[in-house]
Amino acid sequence: MTAMGDERTPDDTPDDGPGAEPDWARRKRLADVFGDVLPETTGDDRAPREPTGDRDDEWLQRQVPPHHG
Repeated sequence: MTAMGDERTPDDTPDDGPGAEPDWARRKRLADVFGDVLPETTGDDRAPREPTGDRDDEWLQRQVPPHHG
C-alpha cells in the first residue's frame, strides 16, 4: 500500500460506528472549542429597543475633532 492510500479525509470517517460520539457530545465539544457562534435569539425575536436619543448625540459630539467643533 502506498502512503497516499493511508491518508484519511473527513469523508472517509465512519459516522455510525461503535465508537461514534453522540450528536449532543459533538455539539458540546465544538462549543467548548469555538464558543457560541450564533446568539440564542435574533433581533426580530426580541422586543424593539427604545431609542436613547440624547445619549447617542452626546457620543457623536464627543467624537468630533476639535478643529471641526
